[in-house]
Amino acid sequence: MILVSGIRLALSGSEREAAEKAFKILRISPAKALRWDLARLSVDARHGQPKLVYTIAVTLKNPGEELRYKGKPGIRVEQDQPLVLTLGTAPLANRPVVCGFGPAGMFAALLLARKGYRPLVLERGAPMDQRVADVERFSATGQLDPDSNIQFGEGGAGTFSDGKLTTRIGDSRCSFVTKTFLEHGAPAEIAIRQKPHLGTDLLRGVITSIREEILSLGGEILFHTRLTGLETKNGQLTALETTGGTIPCQVCILAVGHSARDVFDMVQKAGLELVCKPFSVGFRAEHLQSAIDKSLYHEAAGHPALPQGEYQLSQQLENGRCVYTFCMCPGGQVVASASEEGGVVTNGMSYHARSGKNANAAVVVSVDGRDFDQDPLKAIAFQRLLEKTAFAAGGGGYKAPASHMAAFLEGRAGLEVAQVEPTYDRGITPADLGSLLPEELSGSLRQGLMAFERKIRGYTDPHAILTGLETRTSSPVRLVRNESGQAPGLQGLYPCGEGAGYAGGIMSAAVDGLRMAQQVIQQYAPF
Repeated sequence: MILVSGIRLALSGSEREAAEKAFKILRISPAKALRWDLARLSVDARHGQPKLVYTIAVTLKNPGEELRYKGKPGIRVEQDQPLVLTLGTAPLANRPVVCGFGPAGMFAALLLARKGYRPLVLERGAPMDQRVADVERFSATGQLDPDSNIQFGEGGAGTFSDGKLTTRIGDSRCSFVTKTFLEHGAPAEIAIRQKPHLGTDLLRGVITSIREEILSLGGEILFHTRLTGLETKNGQLTALETTGGTIPCQVCILAVGHSARDVFDMVQKAGLELVCKPFSVGFRAEHLQSAIDKSLYHEAAGHPALPQGEYQLSQQLENGRCVYTFCMCPGGQVVASASEEGGVVTNGMSYHARSGKNANAAVVVSVDGRDFDQDPLKAIAFQRLLEKTAFAAGGGGYKAPASHMAAFLEGRAGLEVAQVEPTYDRGITPADLGSLLPEELSGSLRQGLMAFERKIRGYTDPHAILTGLETRTSSPVRLVRNESGQAPGLQGLYPCGEGAGYAGGIMSAAVDGLRMAQQVIQQYAPF
């Protein structure tokens, strides 16, 4: 397959026009092609009038002729790279266990199931339908289930987000993930959009469909089952202690997610190496989606060929910290995302249509091990302290402290709802957001916001609303693993995904789940 990229057309352009240009660039007749497809579509709005930028995939009738285009500017020759797996021969006394059914655990279990290993999956939270009901009850009443919420349950934390599939990892396994989502009902557009997303509504159905495939292949999933301890003998994992009893286990892929603080504490007490990793804290910024569209697309805003405006901003500061936006949700809402009683956590989500009035994004500042004496438990304690501080500032009931942009930049409390109506589902309380963070972090966020104004005009609009606090951008810790994917000193335990510190987002977590499943498959025979 030949990929011809960088084909720029006006907003009135079409796929067929792009294909015609691709054949001209290749200097061949369309008759020589077996087929052509739209491989990627993006928008370039950097120079005034936005343009559509196409990548066209051309498959020639004679595949051997494709190689002569290799290395030419704007052209890439790509060959399908299926997952090639050699099954191991070491016997398993028990079926492999996957702890956690977020993207990492789900794809690890799926690959194991497809290869005949009949995995057992442990998930502390609820299956999808019950989990949705638990989240909706918390949103409406403030009644929190610590094990079934936006952080925990079938599908992981990504289930209640934008369903973003963007990633920078460049791993060939990404195509396996995309193909699997398509097989299970995801819309075809995720294969071509520059910034693909499913939306919370569509993602739920895809996840339950993958679950059914795992079960049909002999896998088993135990919901409401939380990992509480590890049993070992001579450096080998022998069993898992859970809320449902002890489970004999020789191989466990540990994919518990970035909010499983009890598990982090447990593995450190068990003598496994846990280290600090960078993460970030801040708040959610809400603007009118129409204002973002206008800032990005100018007079073309509202054109039917354009997607809702999306942005990603960052600013490196002289103090060594970075302020950046994260998990931008066009047409979305800010949601209450606590998983511990007495703490306020914000996150953003949107449905597939992204039809909400507001855009929101996390605006966060980086912290790392130097802020916590390289003690991972101090990093977790810092997150927890911020969440409790936000809870108190919100006045209880999981209301969130909030401020107008202007008030935060001026270092004061201030909130009069006007053009931008806050969407945080538990309600907001006016507060001085800067006082809820260490002074250096608040000052860094102010500097970052002013820099963002220079990149997107109107970003610091006084009517924009900031809601806090955002603390769960990624795991604050990493559970060390060796080249075989196992925790040093404990054979059979495979730390995996975002919670273990090896991923950030749905796609990279799913890829890491595949990677750890491959490690197991290459060593052990099917169970």
